[in-house]
Amino acid sequence: MKILVTGAAGFIGFHLCEKLIKEGHEVVGLDNVNNYYSQELKLARLEELGVKSDHDLKFNRAYKSSLHKNFAFFRMKLEDRQELPELFKTENFDIVCNLAAQAGVRYSLENPEAYIDSNLVGFANVLECCRNHNIKHLIYASSSSVYGQNKKIPFSTEDRVDEPISLYAATKRSNEIMAYTYSHLYNLATTGLRFFTVYGPWGRPDMAMFLFTDAITKGKTLKVFNEGNLERDFTFVDDIVNGVMAVINRIPSEKDLKYNLYNIGKSRPVNLMSFIEEIETQLGLNAKKELMPMQPGDVDKTWANSQPLMKHFDYKPTVEIKEGVEKYLKWYKAYYS
Repeated sequence: MKILVTGAAGFIGFHLCEKLIKEGHEVVGLDNVNNYYSQELKLARLEELGVKSDHDLKFNRAYKSSLHKNFAFFRMKLEDRQELPELFKTENFDIVCNLAAQAGVRYSLENPEAYIDSNLVGFANVLECCRNHNIKHLIYASSSSVYGQNKKIPFSTEDRVDEPISLYAATKRSNEIMAYTYSHLYNLATTGLRFFTVYGPWGRPDMAMFLFTDAITKGKTLKVFNEGNLERDFTFVDDIVNGVMAVINRIPSEKDLKYNLYNIGKSRPVNLMSFIEEIETQLGLNAKKELMPMQPGDVDKTWANSQPLMKHFDYKPTVEIKEGVEKYLKWYKAYYS
């Protein structure tokens, strides 16, 4: 199939592109390569996919991979109402996997406009392009953050999610509602995936895995929020990608529901202090910890009920914390050396 992956220079998007390329699909990657975090890391991911830029990626032009004949990349903004429809018109995609978004809960407190532009205006543009160009299936990233301070454990897609506690969460919930409307009005097949605390090689430098590892290896003080009384459903990136692939590989038929929503996580929360201890053990170093109060926008616990995804798509997360941390640290040492 011919598949558009937005957010291709991002953490999960990069891994998904690798997997799709390996399986022989024709893949077009799209990303605006903004400076929310290190552009160096984003460009290094693209280089792994065969797109070498020398820091001069032009907007709205194709870059062919030097490593894979079935991959091309465009630097483009989702909210561009001229260039994105033109891309859909010329490329004739079968499937769209929208992983592009302005990420980060805490950053949304400081820079709300970035979330409105990318996550709302950009997503609306994607939906319009999908309905106008006969896309067979739109798969898009949502987030566990939509559950807010939900007290019912584990989190289920049947739970109420109308009290988001960050703008990031509000935009992700909005995406789900927008997708529902397009599925209802235009018979567009959409599947939303609520990701739960993804970690692994090539992860973002604003994510817990990097922050913990970087502080411990450099002897810096590690800020531990809510005094460590947090639990997260840490899910290794390979398990996430395998789940996304399962959804991609089954195009909904006319008999299937047009709107679907699933949790995708390990479904086994881990105490934050235990996660830090695993990193300490594997590094052979002790962290200098500063216990901090709860951060605005954060939640106490995340725990995915992923049973519907397991049932309908044979989703089976297999990577345990010890193995996942080991794989991340191997990459971290090689990349940041």
